[in-house]
Amino acid sequence: MTIKTIAVVIFIAILASLGSALFHLVKHGDEEHSRKTAKALTFRIGLSLILFILLFVAFATGLFQPSGIGARIQQAHELNSNQPVANP
Repeated sequence: MTIKTIAVVIFIAILASLGSALFHLVKHGDEEHSRKTAKALTFRIGLSLILFILLFVAFATGLFQPSGIGARIQQAHELNSNQPVANP
């Protein structure tokens, strides 16, 4: 459960960074606001990479299991392929 909590916190930080960049972009002024926008967007990209790597490692180690519709379809295929075929 901690992996999901960490992922949600990082995702909220990504949204906050994106909002900060939008604020500095709209507040069109001098060169300082342009630098702050670029810094916020760079920070967002870094957080996105960290989140991607965290989710990839958690999935690879088995700490995080997908539970959406794709996982259910894959489980159904695995169950169907494990059943023996009847010979007529």
